[in-house]
Amino acid sequence: MMGYVNISSLILGLIAWILPVYAMMSHQNKRAMLSIVSISLCGVSLFLQLVHQYYLVRLEDWGALADTIGAVVFAAAALLLITIALNVVSFKKGRPHSVE
Repeated sequence: MMGYVNISSLILGLIAWILPVYAMMSHQNKRAMLSIVSISLCGVSLFLQLVHQYYLVRLEDWGALADTIGAVVFAAAALLLITIALNVVSFKKGRPHSVE
């Protein structure tokens, strides 16, 4: 069952990136909802990584924990920063421009 945690985290992270891109191409009234779902999926994806790390600690598999923690931290940071950036771009693109 724990093998599905990493796959689920990856899939949810990818969906968190796809939703803002879709929002940029869709109608403006959906952007806020898609952004909320995107950020929520990012949070769930990060939570699943914490669950997996907790599982490794419970097993006392210190070698696996030591071997993977650097990649997990890098991937989590990338997921979070890219998700935020995509959602900001989606909102900026959706705002009407003022005419002066």
